Amino acid sequence: MYRYDEFDHAFVSSRVEQFRDQVGRRLSGELAEDAFKPLRLMNGVYLQLHAYMLRVAIPYGTLNAKQMRMLAHIARKYDRGYGHFTTRQNIQYNWPKLSDTPDILAELASVEMHALQTSGNCIRNVTADHFAGAAADEVADPRPYAEILRQWSSVHPEFSFLPRKFKIAVTGAERDRAAIQVHDIGLHLKKNEAGEIGFAVYVGGGQGRTPMIAKKIKDFLPEEDLLSYTTAIMRVYNLHGRRDNKYKARIKILVHETGAEELARQVEEEFSHLQGTELKLPEKDIQAITAYFAPPALPDRAEGWPQLAGWKKADENFARWIDQNVKPHKHPDYGMVTISLKPIGGIPGDASDVQMDAIADLAEEFAFDEIRISHEQNVILPHVALADLEPLYRALVAQNLATANAGLITDIIACPGLDYCALANARSIPLAQEISTRFGAAERQAEIGELKIKISGCINACGHHHVGHIGLLGVEKKGAELYQITLGGSGDEHTSIGEIIGRGFEPNKVTDAVETIVDTYLGLRESKEETFLEAYRRVGPQPFKDALYGDAKAEAA
Repeated sequence: MYRYDEFDHAFVSSRVEQFRDQVGRRLSGELAEDAFKPLRLMNGVYLQLHAYMLRVAIPYGTLNAKQMRMLAHIARKYDRGYGHFTTRQNIQYNWPKLSDTPDILAELASVEMHALQTSGNCIRNVTADHFAGAAADEVADPRPYAEILRQWSSVHPEFSFLPRKFKIAVTGAERDRAAIQVHDIGLHLKKNEAGEIGFAVYVGGGQGRTPMIAKKIKDFLPEEDLLSYTTAIMRVYNLHGRRDNKYKARIKILVHETGAEELARQVEEEFSHLQGTELKLPEKDIQAITAYFAPPALPDRAEGWPQLAGWKKADENFARWIDQNVKPHKHPDYGMVTISLKPIGGIPGDASDVQMDAIADLAEEFAFDEIRISHEQNVILPHVALADLEPLYRALVAQNLATANAGLITDIIACPGLDYCALANARSIPLAQEISTRFGAAERQAEIGELKIKISGCINACGHHHVGHIGLLGVEKKGAELYQITLGGSGDEHTSIGEIIGRGFEPNKVTDAVETIVDTYLGLRESKEETFLEAYRRVGPQPFKDALYGDAKAEAA
């Protein structure tokens, strides 16, 4: 992973001291909240419903054991003993004191972490595939390019006060695990016929009030042109993006109103002035940063194959965990392990300080000191020998971290909702807990198969409900919470926005509605191999509407 140089250390430390001065002036009353707000947001500090919240960047979801231990330490010393991992591969602390935030940032800086640009109208944390550098279907590791974008965008004077927040995601695999088509810019690493690395460039995706799927505006961008072409996109957006209406200020609205072809023409025109300038990426710089992300030397561990077969035969719970939470690695003697932060009945994405410390220990012992955070709010150990899976599993069981549900109905994505967020209309956490408990039986989850439920407490869609196979959106109606259901969403390489299925449901009826949807699917699927999403795309929404609301034709008769 990337290591700070002298410039990075000085830069981050100076920003900490700058913010310390700003916080001091706010606490003394010298700085009013209106003036302080944009300053604190650029340093990751929100004012939520009950307290301040600090959002810490985990660039492209990559960290090591030392950094994970620091996150545990902060949870223990400055918060209430836990942190919340988010859909932007960040971690949030919900209860820090404002007066403590400069000290927290200073402690983060000591392990090469920060909270810069985790909020505000700027380029946010660049995200990537959580299996990057390990996945068998990878063309190239996307993290070096995400790091290049992070360095370029950090406190960029031209792009620090954009019309609206801006999000970039990069993937380097055939399977899109970074949801690039619902980002302002999505980059898909690929090789051309000559074997050269480049990017397919998508622009104008996003969720929220007006969900849209990004448009591909360039099929192959050479890697040397990454910064010049991205700058061209940003300049067109910065010039023409709406600043008079925050609900129409995202680049997706500009793409929609201008048209993808015209926007691409404007980007190409700006690019023509930038190509070959100082923004051109020298090959030696690409190689220098790529070297930071060299995979660990993985010794052959063929003994893992017979051991694994024996362990699976002896313990059905272990076998279930292997089948669900361990994916094939580039090296056949290794696996990529998902540590689920979705215990049955638990709060999605939450981890205690004790659990974070345990994960750090296990990463050092079994995973070459590498940890990833997924946008699905789980933790990944990307390089684990098959021969080490059984002792790893036993250690995870002891920390309540061995739930075998990755990709299943209880692997729910949920935002903090009305329990914490001042913008929310409804609660997300209790609903996620109730659904998880209802469907928690291992046999039932296995029968249902792959099914992604995603919950947002408001239209901002921090829970990614638009791309959930089943999406739940909390809305407010006549002072009460109500949940709107969407079906058929997906955030992979075949991205789709879920369809609103009908009128909303009261909180106490949502889980029953989900069960009705699931039972309908089980009754109409053509085989056990046909997933919920495949079945929905085959039959459409009508059978689910009929099951939820009654057959309209029968009612008319």
